[in-house]
Amino acid sequence: MSISTGGSLRSAVIFGCLILLSTLFAAPAFAAGTPLGTPTLSFSNETQTTIDVTFIATSPGGAPAGFTLQWMTQADYLANGWSSTPPLGCDASFSGNAASSRYALGVGQSVTVTVGNFVMDNGFSTSCSGPLVCGTVYVFRAFAHDSGAAWKRSAFSATYSDSTRACAAGCALSQGYWKTHGPVPVGGNSDTWPVTSLSLGAVAYSDTQLLAILNQQPLGNGLVSLAHQMIAVKLSIANGADGSSIAAALSAADALVGGLIVPPVGSDFIDPSITGTLTDELDTWISTHECNSGQ
Repeated sequence: MSISTGGSLRSAVIFGCLILLSTLFAAPAFAAGTPLGTPTLSFSNETQTTIDVTFIATSPGGAPAGFTLQWMTQADYLANGWSSTPPLGCDASFSGNAASSRYALGVGQSVTVTVGNFVMDNGFSTSCSGPLVCGTVYVFRAFAHDSGAAWKRSAFSATYSDSTRACAAGCALSQGYWKTHGPVPVGGNSDTWPVTSLSLGAVAYSDTQLLAILNQQPLGNGLVSLAHQMIAVKLSIANGADGSSIAAALSAADALVGGLIVPPVGSDFIDPSITGTLTDELDTWISTHECNSGQ
């Protein structure tokens, strides 16, 4: 008796081919949910208010859905650790899923962004769009975004540090700068205060007392908020900034403060509704005369 094997042989061949094809076209070589490679960062083109940060995607997977960059001053990092929310820390998201996005990166690909002067393009969003502070050390880290079932978000990169360029003479500097570059410098900075004492109203303060005032939270006390701006303006003028356009407001602030002693050196108080206009005027002067990349 003869037995035909042609049909079963053909079925076996077809089944084998299907198995081979399913292997060739299977999901990526890495299992679903595998973390993307930990990114690396590099830095260039530092100005007084910006730093170019290059995000480099790594194996496995790259950064197909983009990435998030976080940064803060080194002084805040050393005092508080990582935070990604103002007023201490900042973050920016660069989505690779947005239409025409330049942030979908394969393994080994990179993209450069300018912290302090971002390009507002597709996929970009941030909690902090303002300029950086001159002469200040910042720390940075980043991670690649989760890209769905195939890839989980990467681990955070290492923490990197880089500094903006030194401040030029003749421009204003914010209270944030003076607070970290004073008689007790923090975050790898140095003491750049041009004087060792200042008067606020009719009261003279040492540099350490002024620093304590800068570190004092206003807590609804308009006297403290006003004193912060007065210190920043007076130190900036002593450092070479032209204060002619703010002289009248500064004189009015001194008259308003008079003999009151600012916390935490003293315990006096002024309602913010009384100090608000002068505080805003001094703050605006600093903002419009602040050191920038063109100086």
